[in-house]
Amino acid sequence: MIIAVDGPAASGKGTIARALARHYGLLHLDTGLLYRAVGMTVARQGGDADNPADAAAACAFPDSLLADPALRSEEAGPLASRVSRHPQVRAALLERQRAFAAQPGGAVLDGRDIGTVIAPDADAKLFVTASLAVRAQRRHAELSAHGNPVALEALSADLAERDARDMQRADAPLKQAQDADLLDTSNLSIDAAVQHAIALVDARLKSRH
Repeated sequence: MIIAVDGPAASGKGTIARALARHYGLLHLDTGLLYRAVGMTVARQGGDADNPADAAAACAFPDSLLADPALRSEEAGPLASRVSRHPQVRAALLERQRAFAAQPGGAVLDGRDIGTVIAPDADAKLFVTASLAVRAQRRHAELSAHGNPVALEALSADLAERDARDMQRADAPLKQAQDADLLDTSNLSIDAAVQHAIALVDARLKSRH
């Protein structure tokens, strides 16, 4: 069983995907970490995330890098969004993601193009979203809790810029798959969002049998 979870930054898709993986006993991959790893590798090598050659050269990063806490920093997010625009990068990471999805028993993957490109035949697809204001507030609370406060206005502007970049890129843009269920978490608690997600997946699985 493959479950695809897509959506913009700070929508709650990662939290929901991890909860779905626990609920159904599946392995989980945050595909955004792959792009964050490429972005951070470019930065550490002194390259330019907007340069296709620099970004492509950074795709051969070791799997061990995925455990680096720096990938979850606020610096890594915009870098990931920038390198993900390059078709060479998406092609290099495509097989890595598809191999994870195709493993025995299945998996839960979350990202920007799982339901549309990586696993178009997934058994269930969710498109998780929330208003820009709510997403900025969530990211602000998360960063503040880790002792790294950033101005709310700056976070909102950054998220809006990342949304535009992700939705407007020519290769595999962020968009809801035609057969994906929409889950707006703007007014939902984490528990409520997870229960709603499980209900949507259960209904989708039931309809396929």
